[in-house]
Amino acid sequence: MTTLDEALAALPVIAIIRAAGSRHLDAVLETLAGAGVRAVEVTMTTPGAAEAIRRAAGGGLPGVAVGAGTVLDAASARQAVDAGAGYLITPAVLPEVIGEGRRLGVPVLPGAFTPTEIVQAWSHGAAMVKVFPAGAAGGPGYVKDVRAPLPHIPLVPTGGIRIEDVPGYLRAGARAVGMGSPLLGEACADGDTAALAARAERLVGIVRGSDG
Repeated sequence: MTTLDEALAALPVIAIIRAAGSRHLDAVLETLAGAGVRAVEVTMTTPGAAEAIRRAAGGGLPGVAVGAGTVLDAASARQAVDAGAGYLITPAVLPEVIGEGRRLGVPVLPGAFTPTEIVQAWSHGAAMVKVFPAGAAGGPGYVKDVRAPLPHIPLVPTGGIRIEDVPGYLRAGARAVGMGSPLLGEACADGDTAALAARAERLVGIVRGSDG
């Protein structure tokens, strides 16, 4: 299975799938992969999340790193990894989840907001730290400011990031960005994969255009 590092080397974006139902999950995941998105996170609050992860990680999405988001405890971490999740993402610094992820051999990206929380997440064994909510934190300027004293901690800003904002975060030194509704729109609810594909292709084009 593709690792998160491999996926982010190809495209430094993690697509966040959060839905009220499971009807369109597979189609959404396939559309993102078809457009060139290489890392997807299915939140554990989504109905059928574990089953969707199992299908995607079991060969349904070749070349894509499949992870689980909104992992709040060790039991959920085990459920996600048992389903095939290759990495775990949390909304906060949760030592229980970080420790369980390390025990299971998968990277964990805890959510943090302040420099103190970012350092705490890293000291507990985070592989990368999700800066959340990035938009409220001050955007690319905040990421740049935090990286000045903490250049060794890979940051993944998430929350309130629009497609056109992504190059700015990458130039500020972000390892990757996490994108939810600005990328997904209503695709998980209405199944409009054509509009989703157009947004994803635009994102891929913008990111690749910002390289070099």
